[in-house]
This record gives sequence, structure tokens and C-alpha cells, in this order.
Amino acid sequence: MVEAVLIDLFSLPANLQNNIQGLLHNTLEAIEKCSSSHAPLVYVMCCQRQGSERKGEQEFLLPALGGFQSLKRRLEVVCAQTTAAALYTIKQRLDEKDLSIIKVILPTLRKDLMKVYIDHLFTAVYQFEFEDLQVVPDSESLQISEHQHEGQMLPSQDMALIQSEIQMYLESLPSLKGELTILRSSLIPDDIFLHGFTTRTGGISYIPTLSSCNLFSSSKRRDPQVVVKENLRRLANAAGFNPEAFHRVKVDHANAVCILGKTEPDDYDGIVTNQKGVTLAAPGADCIPVLFADPVRRACGAAHSGWKGTLLGVSMATVNAMVSEYGCNMKDILVVLGPSVGPCCYKLPHESAKEFHRIDPNCVRLFDSASPYIDIRRATRILLERGGILPENIQDDSITDQNQNITFCTACHPDKFYSHFRDGTNFGTQIGFISIKG
Repeated sequence: MVEAVLIDLFSLPANLQNNIQGLLHNTLEAIEKCSSSHAPLVYVMCCQRQGSERKGEQEFLLPALGGFQSLKRRLEVVCAQTTAAALYTIKQRLDEKDLSIIKVILPTLRKDLMKVYIDHLFTAVYQFEFEDLQVVPDSESLQISEHQHEGQMLPSQDMALIQSEIQMYLESLPSLKGELTILRSSLIPDDIFLHGFTTRTGGISYIPTLSSCNLFSSSKRRDPQVVVKENLRRLANAAGFNPEAFHRVKVDHANAVCILGKTEPDDYDGIVTNQKGVTLAAPGADCIPVLFADPVRRACGAAHSGWKGTLLGVSMATVNAMVSEYGCNMKDILVVLGPSVGPCCYKLPHESAKEFHRIDPNCVRLFDSASPYIDIRRATRILLERGGILPENIQDDSITDQNQNITFCTACHPDKFYSHFRDGTNFGTQIGFISIKG
């Protein structure tokens, strides 16, 4: 069942105002008749000419909007200077109401164009269906620059223009929830390495569980890749790395490690390099983003360590890759555990808890309960120390000095961090990142 209707009048020029009024009136009449039991929200998208007032642009639509009392409270006219701006505004309205099924009514010549905008600004969470807006025969003067027939691919030049328009619009948006904040470890020497752990502030993601510096997009969440890319651009600008030389692990909750420059595995939770100026990153939204640095051999790494990856030894697998690939000495490698869910909040079923109990009984609290509390950080430290990492070369939540501690519990600090455990399936993601300075 359609939850919202988008009527796209964006490209229709002002000299066809009379036609637009008729088109809009007939379209709304059809929506009203077909939606007596469930009236969808209706958004009319039109162009706000530069230098004109919003009210003036909407005046010619008012006669067509009159008389639709059942739709009155469900109808909104959205004017903007670009399609990207108008569509992103409508996306915000849809997300506020958690709507996902949208019918788009638009001129045939706009359909392929609109699909490109939608592909960039929406994810697979949303379902779109398209219906032609029947433009009357004497409106052949419509100036739609693409002159595309439905089903044809847009020229690459037009695709690039759309991407550029979206990027420029997103770059113009203000940061939300405060300034962008980066946590840094005193253990990693900043004269050799650039590194940090992100928090949730300073980006443009607006959905509550994703706001505001969400750094991961998936088909199950409402933040599209273009928004995550803009958040990353702002992070890179603040931190001082090149977002075009950025490599994030492909999360598999296992222990495979990618050696940058060699054949890339399909999935991997660890990544290492000795190349300067290349930034490695691992996500975390309860799982631990772990950073590795060898200031002697000048090599670094990043790993994503959830409970499964911790049990499978992903951190030591990353260490071993640095040793074998770059000749690192185990005694020189520094390891920092970033913000992650703490034993104060994190529970697992008893069967899974047994595995942590085998590593060390102190990794489990209330072991005899159905869902014991688990300390994945302690388990990670123990496995690293057993593998040869010096205890003093590991920074985690054992540091009690609040000025030095960066291994906060993500679930306990909703103002600072995302948490899958706390927020559910539509959760945001922070990252740990590291690179070797040039």
C-alpha cells in the first residue's frame, strides 16, 4: 500500500502554469478517489527560481490545491533551487514518519533522470513505483534538457552533473549535533602516525539513531552512500587525511586480513599496510575498532573485532600479518582498543559465553545466568598478550585516567557513540582510522 505520493513538477516552466494547475488538480482528484480508506501523504515538488520568494513560486499552484480537504493536512509543496535539494527535503519528511513505499508521478521525460537521483539519495529500504504525469498535447514546449526516451541510459555527462549537484548540496548542509570530535590515543606517536576514533557528532545524518556522523551505509539502513561519503569528507578534512586513499575493512565477523597492495579477499576484518598516506579504517558500533602501529618498521593496521572475531583471534591475525609482511617485531607493535560495548552492558547467550569463559573466567560476569555479561575487551587483551604483545603496549579500558581513556562503552554514552546493542537495526557506525605520515 502506497504510503506517500511525490508529484514532480520541478522541470515544468512557469509559462505552462495553467496546464500545471489542471494537471495537478486532476492528479490530486485521482489520489483522493483512490485513497478514501488510506490517504497517503502527498508532496508536490517544484522549482524555486533563484532570487524569487518561496511564496511567489507557490501562488500559481494554490488554485489547483483548493477543495482537497481530505488531503489538505497531508499535502505539502516543496520548493527548492535544485532537484537534489527538493528530493532530499522530501526524504527527510518520509524518514520523520518512517515511510518507505512511495509513488512518484512525473512527466515521462523526467523518469530516467529521477531514477538516478533516487538511486543516489535512497537505499533499498524504500520502494518506489512510477506513474506518468499526463502532460496535455500543447505542452510540447517543455524544455527538458535530456530529451531522453524512457528506458534509455542517461549520458555519462548528465550522470556526472547529477552527482555533482547532489554533492554540492550535501556539502552546503550544516553539521548536526555539535562539532566533529576525534578521540586520539597517547600511545601512538603522532609524529609518525595520523590516527583517531570518531564519535557521532559533526556530520549531516539526521535520522535519530544515525545522527550525525554516521560512517556506514547498507541496504538495511536509511542513510545512503552519498551521505556517508560527505560525513567521511568532513572527517578527512578535520583529521587531515585523503578520503580518496581510504580503505575500510569488509566486515565478515571473522579473522581474515587484507595486505594492502596484494590480492584483496572478498571479506576481511583486518587490514595492514606500510604505505605512506593511505588511511586504514575499521568500523565499530559495539564491536571494537582496533588500531595497530609499529613506529620502528613504520607499519600500521586496523581490525574490526566483534565477539565472533574476538574468539577467532582477528587482532592477533592482524599482528601476525604485520610481522610476516613487514618484518615487525612483536615487542614494537602498539595496540589501541577504541570505543566499544563494555562488560557493563553486553550480554550473550550462555553457549557463546562459555567460549569467553575458556579464555579467562574474568571475561564473563554472572556465568551461571542464561545471558551472562561478556568482556570482549579483556578477552582481546589476553589473546594479544598471549601472542606476544607487551602489556604496556596495549591501551584499553584498564586505563582509569579519564584524560587518557578512549575505550568508552558505546552503549552507555548515547550522546557520544552509536550502539547496535542500544539502538537496534537502524544503527549508526563510528570508525577507528590510522595512516603513516608522509
